[in-house]
Amino acid sequence: MAKLIMWNLMTLDGFVAGPDRDISWHFDVWGEELEKLSIEQLKSAGGLMFGRVTYELMAKHWPTATGEVAGFMNASPKYVFSRTLKRSDWNNTEVFGADVPGTAARLKRESAKDIFLFGSADLAASLIPHDLIDEFRIALNPIIPGGGTPLFKPGERLKLNLLDSRAMSTGIVILRYAPN
Repeated sequence: MAKLIMWNLMTLDGFVAGPDRDISWHFDVWGEELEKLSIEQLKSAGGLMFGRVTYELMAKHWPTATGEVAGFMNASPKYVFSRTLKRSDWNNTEVFGADVPGTAARLKRESAKDIFLFGSADLAASLIPHDLIDEFRIALNPIIPGGGTPLFKPGERLKLNLLDSRAMSTGIVILRYAPN
């Protein structure tokens, strides 16, 4: 059975996007090291999971992008959870509208390789109470936008165990945690 790995860039004050869904601060830390890590992760991925908002941002960018990361993003199976989106024009995409925990559990069982959940804080919040996220990978960005979309929503307390931490030359720290 595959692991479901949540992978996000997060600001020091806990946001995955700033006000008005601003993610321009991602470019402040993008570089050779993060690109290499992204390629390593994508090579190990059996699929990519998104909520609708993150999916729409990705689907606007990646289909026309070029390079090794773009190749992986476009070729990988993509699983989108949405109550409003019914279909997708981005290749290799399946859209699911109901039974989010049950569907995510089934995708984990059916995949031989790990599935990465990108962005999608609301989707993550719906999976955490069902113990469906096996690892939390967070690239902690040294910026404080002062508002935006929080990565973690109010809810159940969750204790995590640190698996690894790694600083990068751009100032981000990659943190890997597993649920206790």
